Amino acid sequence: MSGDRRALEAGPGPAGRPLRVLCAPNAFKGTLSAPAAAVALAAGVRDAGAEASMVPMADGGDGTLDTLLAGSGAARCDRRPVHGPLGGRLMARLGWLDATTAVVELAEAAGLRRLPGRREPLRASSRGAGDLIRHALDGGASRILVGIGGSACTDGGAGLLTALGARLLDARGRRIAAGGGALVDLERADLGGLDPRLRGCSVEVATDVNSPLLGERGAAAVFGPQKGASPAQVARLETGLHRLAEVLERDAGVAPALRDLPGAGAAGGSGYGLAAAGARLVPGAALVAEAVGIDRAIAAADLVVTGEGRLDAQTGAGKAPIEVARRAARLGVPCIAVAGVVTSVPAGFHHAIALTDVARPGEDPERVPRRLLRRVGAGIVRAGLRGA
Repeated sequence: MSGDRRALEAGPGPAGRPLRVLCAPNAFKGTLSAPAAAVALAAGVRDAGAEASMVPMADGGDGTLDTLLAGSGAARCDRRPVHGPLGGRLMARLGWLDATTAVVELAEAAGLRRLPGRREPLRASSRGAGDLIRHALDGGASRILVGIGGSACTDGGAGLLTALGARLLDARGRRIAAGGGALVDLERADLGGLDPRLRGCSVEVATDVNSPLLGERGAAAVFGPQKGASPAQVARLETGLHRLAEVLERDAGVAPALRDLPGAGAAGGSGYGLAAAGARLVPGAALVAEAVGIDRAIAAADLVVTGEGRLDAQTGAGKAPIEVARRAARLGVPCIAVAGVVTSVPAGFHHAIALTDVARPGEDPERVPRRLLRRVGAGIVRAGLRGA
């Protein structure tokens, strides 16, 4: 454990009532979804005699769809046919928070999880995400929330633009092939065929990174290797993304400033493609926090517990736990972070607990995360009730 132990001195709630604990974790990547993590923490809180409420969180990455659906009593989910990252057809989920607000998770159609055991960094396309957006428009959406983490592609959103009606052509007037590797062949672009319904729809893109499209902090250099790209392939992808921006600026009047927009490099540059189509890029954690009404939940709590798989410097750069902590601080409620591993504790948390520290001999945090989170939830309350 690390941090300020005073965070555990919450004790009983006012007038001797049970302590009210809000469980608002992000996903523990690779082990538990945010809703599952919240359930485990809440079970432990209740084991120790306190009251627990749950508001699972996300920041635009994998799991954003499930988190938003869990936070809305009127939510529903449909399955729609889309193009997969390598062109085959698959079924992907499209969420609805209400009759006119749709939720698209890019990874549902174009995520690495759709390519189990293989990586195709030059061929993978974002087209399926565009298919989902089109299905949302067909369903009458006037607002579409798009989470774009966890992608398999580095195509600058070219695939999704194509699905929405854009024409991206080579020197002979033929449509370029799918995937970021083919962007080097781009000669002409026409966005005039983009679905006209986009103009009457608010498209908000939840990004979990603030990377620009190009350069050493951009889509290809930073995230290409994570998607299996070799140094030579990263160089080709970078050249292709540069070519995409150059042609869209020349032929379609896309603003040069979009290249450097925070989040443009998210999902292999899909943030850039969506912005070129008129979408608004916003920090994912803030978008989700507003959508699930977390401020109301924090205000009703005596203590907030958040967390994710790894607590480190990246957490403080805009991930869901730091968003929760900042909102809790504004409302005067202490916030504790729980993570599988804690390498550093960003400012804003009163205390941080690593599952590796509470695991008993023979317990692997990646194999029994529910058990450990439940133990942590109970431990936090019991420490507080003791005034420890």
